[in-house]
Amino acid sequence: MSDEFDPVAAGAIVAVIDDDPSVRGALDNLIGSVGLTAHTFASAGEFLRWTPPDAPLCLVLDVRMPGRNGLDVQDELAATRPDMPIIFITGHGDIPMSVRAMKAGAIDFLTKPFREQDLLDAIHQGLELSHKRRGAQKTESKVHAVYATLTPREREVMGMVVQGKLTKQIAAQLGLSDITVKVCRAQMMRKMEASSLADLVRMAERLNNP
Repeated sequence: MSDEFDPVAAGAIVAVIDDDPSVRGALDNLIGSVGLTAHTFASAGEFLRWTPPDAPLCLVLDVRMPGRNGLDVQDELAATRPDMPIIFITGHGDIPMSVRAMKAGAIDFLTKPFREQDLLDAIHQGLELSHKRRGAQKTESKVHAVYATLTPREREVMGMVVQGKLTKQIAAQLGLSDITVKVCRAQMMRKMEASSLADLVRMAERLNNP
């Protein structure tokens, strides 16, 4: 069975912000033609008031719009939704603008008229990235949740285990018997659902680097 990401099966969403209704309609039709669902918005404000569904999501964003332009929206999302992949489209792009957008993490910067397949390829890339980021966020949330179930003693033991300390060293430092440390370590590993020391070290890194 292939592990290739299928955005349609995942219920992925493509948000589109463009102040031109004809462009919004054309993009809605294009995105729908490959089985994806598009949500279109006439302004940045309209989009920012929207509550996105719990699904992979990327944003197709026009650069030049009345009020907040696309780069302003990118800056705002960097603070509130840094996980959201962005694809810029513009009829008036220039090199400094595209460089700024790409340096800030944009997936692509397409100048109108662009090939439809180029946009669809960028959308698939964005949705796949969103899917991966969502998976990483869920894993991180789970690690924090299970860590919260550890007792203070189990947290102490975990900290020493990931530092590479042996049972005898932990027992001596905490004033416990080897047996007590072994039992505490086994309970900690079970609660953390860690199958190996390497697993536990990766979990500790997530806890220390939120």
